[in-house]
Amino acid sequence: MNSYWVGQDGTYKFFEVIMVDPTNNGIRNDARINWICNPEHKHREMRGLTAAGRSGRGLNGKGNKNKNQRPSVGASWKRRHT
Repeated sequence: MNSYWVGQDGTYKFFEVIMVDPTNNGIRNDARINWICNPEHKHREMRGLTAAGRSGRGLNGKGNKNKNQRPSVGASWKRRHT
């Protein structure tokens, strides 16, 4: 579901990962979290939609110059140079 940074040493960075089983009946019946069971939320981590994935893609900024980050750096470059 999400992940966040815990610590690091000289070689590795450590993250804590919150995982949810969408096939569990307890998750399916919980009104606050059953959005994760919808088919459009499959493999959020592979598409960079978690907090760590969004910060890795550079999407955690605000302000005027951050518009060059969305939808992606390559797409905004292409929009400006064609």
